[in-house]
Amino acid sequence: MKKEQVPQDLGALGKITKEVCYATDSSGKYMTELSSGWEVKTEALDVAWQDVEARIANAKEKVLNGEASPVLFFMEYRLMDMAILADYTGFWKWQIKRHLKPEVFVSLSEKKLQKYADAFNTSVADLKNMTVHEA
Repeated sequence: MKKEQVPQDLGALGKITKEVCYATDSSGKYMTELSSGWEVKTEALDVAWQDVEARIANAKEKVLNGEASPVLFFMEYRLMDMAILADYTGFWKWQIKRHLKPEVFVSLSEKKLQKYADAFNTSVADLKNMTVHEA
């Protein structure tokens, strides 16, 4: 695309940062140009975030219904999967899967709960209550 055609639609991060794009100048040479966003990309990101928010809401509902432990909620909220959480906590994936069961979660030691709380950047009390504090 030509330098003049680089999209400048206000994107989700348009007020915070700009994206580098490659464009051609009037002589046809490639150069970098800053873009504040692109409507199509913004719409795609919005759809992706709606999916994430739905997964978080679904996880919260499962915890409230006694079908899962708060670990599931925080995994979704922090955009983690079992492999990532295993790396952060040092637990095996099969242990995390077991800790997703409410009856197992309530019997976890304070030390294990603290590992989860540290991984999710929260306190043990907030972990148990699914309370999120954002800075």
